[in-house]
Amino acid sequence: MTMNGVDGCLASNAAGLDPAVALFHSLSDGTRLAIVQRLACGEARVADLVAELGLAQSTVSAHVACLRDCALVVGRPEGRQVFYSLARPELMDLLASAETLLAATGNAVALCPNYGTDSSAVGVDEETKESAR
Repeated sequence: MTMNGVDGCLASNAAGLDPAVALFHSLSDGTRLAIVQRLACGEARVADLVAELGLAQSTVSAHVACLRDCALVVGRPEGRQVFYSLARPELMDLLASAETLLAATGNAVALCPNYGTDSSAVGVDEETKESAR
């Protein structure tokens, strides 16, 4: 996958961006992102994630499986338990870059009428936002 062309411009082959689209889509869910952020602090079992996130075990397991299928998370079996951790340290670089970008843009992303999380700030209710997608 090449995000940038030779001259630094976006690659003209949109199909070549499919892996990047899949990567960002895998991180676009709040629960998966919370799991990744938690695993950045060290490995954890699903039971640990359930307790920390306050979600159902089946929900956490499904999101961990998604991250594992995307090769972002790996499991280390120990007896009857599996300890999960981030598969690649580069993921932390990506998250750090995202935090830097968010800090630089302020609330611009949160105010986005398509993907923003703060619909009240732009006067768009959830139903309107959902129908626009």
